[in-house]
Amino acid sequence: MSSSATEVSPEALVLAVDVGGTTMKGEVTDAAGAVLAVQVVETPRGEAAFEAMGALGDRLLAELTAPQRAAVERAAVVLPGIIDVARSLAVFSANVGWRDVHIGDRFSARWGMPVLIEHDVAVAGWAEWRFGAGRGHDDVCVVILGTGISGTLSVGGRLVRGGIGQTGEYGHITVRHDNGLPCACGNVGCVETVASGASIARAYTARTGRTTSAAEVFARRDTDSDAEAVLADAVDALADGLVGIVHATCPELIILGGGLAGAGAALTDPLHQALSERLRLVPAPRVVLGEFGARAGLTGAARFARHGELA
Repeated sequence: MSSSATEVSPEALVLAVDVGGTTMKGEVTDAAGAVLAVQVVETPRGEAAFEAMGALGDRLLAELTAPQRAAVERAAVVLPGIIDVARSLAVFSANVGWRDVHIGDRFSARWGMPVLIEHDVAVAGWAEWRFGAGRGHDDVCVVILGTGISGTLSVGGRLVRGGIGQTGEYGHITVRHDNGLPCACGNVGCVETVASGASIARAYTARTGRTTSAAEVFARRDTDSDAEAVLADAVDALADGLVGIVHATCPELIILGGGLAGAGAALTDPLHQALSERLRLVPAPRVVLGEFGARAGLTGAARFARHGELA
């Protein structure tokens, strides 16, 4: 694994792989972002996922002409869960089911180029901040809303990282102390137990007996009082979780990404209102949608491969 911070040449192509709990996506792109090769496959469980990543890269490179293949200067593979970049270690992924997998040079040796490894949310949030909805702003909080909830924080023009490089586990901030639900992390009353996509769907089913998706709950919000109540609770939980971050860092923007961001103004407007009601000493940041949507991870991986660092 290369740790070089040097940008690739302007004419270079890069290979990007974004590994998710259900599928992994890969692309080869040029400096303008044009896609020359694309592959999407299911993500196997456990350590077998790493062989699938290697095979995905093999197929992407095989789609290229000989001159194109020679122009691919670097790759980036972005992974879910806990990633120790310094030790090149995939520490843990609950969704995929691996633990303490040493990555080393398995991809660089296989593909014959430097390969950068990073956390998927880190590159997605970095891409939205630097090149997407947050460009031009130094203080930005990106929140990725989906099956789980996490994100990034940029303060004073720098991406904030934890001790082993982790991003913000916003979904595991406790917000329901008295009547909270158990969380998969082992705690009770986390933001994720109320505001994640799965939790919104479960809460609606518990109230109505009807099984549905979070997207459908949002679609019914104007005509269904149960949907309205579930979403109000989810927005309150998310605002409760973010209010401390806003007090501590005063971001100019909160950018929403991930699957739930597809709700658009039905999510951004009430979240801004909920934050405004909770804040007294600092201004409520604008709440906006990310520009890259579900492609933020893959876009971020390609940008990361091209730039060589999250800066």
